[in-house]
Amino acid sequence: MNTDSSPRPDAGDRLRGSVVLFMSVAAALGTSTIYPLQPAIADVAQSLNSQIAAVGLALACGPAGYLAGLGLLVPLVDRFPPGRVLAIQFAVLAGALAVCAAVDDVWRLGMVTGVVGACSAVGAGLSSVAGRFAPPRRRATILGIVTAGISVGILAGRIAGGWLADEMGWRGMVLVFAAFCAVFAASCAMVLPGTRGAGQRGYRATLRSLPGLFVRYPELRVTAICGAMWFFAFCAVWAGLAVALAKPPFSYSAERIGLYAAAGLAGIPAARLAGAWADRVGATRVVLAGLALAGTAATVAAFTLTDTLVTLACLALFDAGLFAAQVANQSTVLSIDPAAPARFNSAYMLVYFVGGSLGSAAGAAAVDRFGWAATASLAAAAVGIAATIVVTTSLRHSRAARRYPVTRTGRPGGAVVRGDAPGPTG
Repeated sequence: MNTDSSPRPDAGDRLRGSVVLFMSVAAALGTSTIYPLQPAIADVAQSLNSQIAAVGLALACGPAGYLAGLGLLVPLVDRFPPGRVLAIQFAVLAGALAVCAAVDDVWRLGMVTGVVGACSAVGAGLSSVAGRFAPPRRRATILGIVTAGISVGILAGRIAGGWLADEMGWRGMVLVFAAFCAVFAASCAMVLPGTRGAGQRGYRATLRSLPGLFVRYPELRVTAICGAMWFFAFCAVWAGLAVALAKPPFSYSAERIGLYAAAGLAGIPAARLAGAWADRVGATRVVLAGLALAGTAATVAAFTLTDTLVTLACLALFDAGLFAAQVANQSTVLSIDPAAPARFNSAYMLVYFVGGSLGSAAGAAAVDRFGWAATASLAAAAVGIAATIVVTTSLRHSRAARRYPVTRTGRPGGAVVRGDAPGPTG
C-alpha cells in the first residue's frame, strides 16, 4: 500500500458518528435522484406528448451522466475541500432537478437528466471522503455505513418516486427531490471536512492518470474486474425480474413489480456488518462469503419465481451478499492511497458501473428470449467467475508472500509488498 507523507486530517475533520450518519443519508439522497422518474415514465410521456420509448432514451442520459460524473467530478474531493465540492454538486443537482420539473419536451429532459446523473455521483464522492478521513482501523466500517446509504438510494429512489408521482404528479415529485438536495447543499458546507486535499497532481493530470492506474496497481485491476462481474449480476437480476413479472403468467402492474425492491432493502444491513467484519478479518474473506451467499441465492431463485415468499427471500440474500462483497472490495480500493483515494475510487466505479450497464441490458434481453431461469443462472455464473478470480488471486498472493517475505526496507529478491500484491487484501 502506498505511503504518503502529506499531513493527516486535522482532529476537527475526523469523522464523528453524526457526520458518518449524515454522509450515509446524503449518499442515499444523491444516488436516488437518477431513479424517481423511471416508475412514472408513462406519465412523463403523456405530459410531454411523446412516446414512451423516447422518454426512456432521455432517462438513459442519467446513467450516462453518472459515468461522466464518476470520471470528472469524484476526483475533485482529493484536490479541494470535500465540504465545498459536494455542497456545489448538491446545489447544481437541486437546480437541475428544478429545471427538470419545468421541461416541456423530451430533448430538454434528456439534457437535464444527464446533468442530474453527473451530479448524483456525490455518493461515490462521499465514499472517497470516508476512505480519506476515516481511521485506518475503522475505514471499512465507516465505508460500510456510507455504502449502505448508496444502496438504499438505488432501491428506494424508484419506490419513493413512484409513490410521490401518484400523490402529486411527476413534476411535483421532482421538486420534492430538488428541495431536499438544496437543504443538503447548505448542510454539506457546514458538516463535511474542510481540509484541502494534499495531492500534487493537477486536475487534468489526475484525469489522464486514471487509465494508467489499472496498469500500475494490479489490486485495482482485479477488484474492478470482480466488482464489475457482480454488479453485472445484480443489474441482470433486477432488470430481468421486472420483465419476467410483467409477462404472463404473472402480468403484474408496475407498482406491484416495484414493491419487489423492498426485498432488496432487507439486505442493506449487510453493508454495515460487512464493513465491521472486513476491519476484523480482512476484505478477501468478506468478499468470498458475500459471493457465496449471492451465488447460492441466485441459483435457487432461478427455479422459484412462482413462489413469491421464496423469491423475496432469495432477493434479500442475493442483495445482502453483493452489498457485503462491494463494501469489502471498495475498502481495498480506498486503502491503496489513503491520502488521495478519490481517483482510485473513480477508476474503480467507472469499471463497476459499466458492468452494471451491461447487466441491465443482458438481463432484460435474456428473460425476453430465454426466460427467467436462464437469466438468474447467468447472474449466478457471473458471481461464480468473480469468486474464482478472488480465490486465484488470493492464493497467488499468499504464495508470493511466503516466497518473498515483506521487509521494512523494500522488496529484497523481488518480494511483493502489500501495495503491489495482485488482488484484494484485508
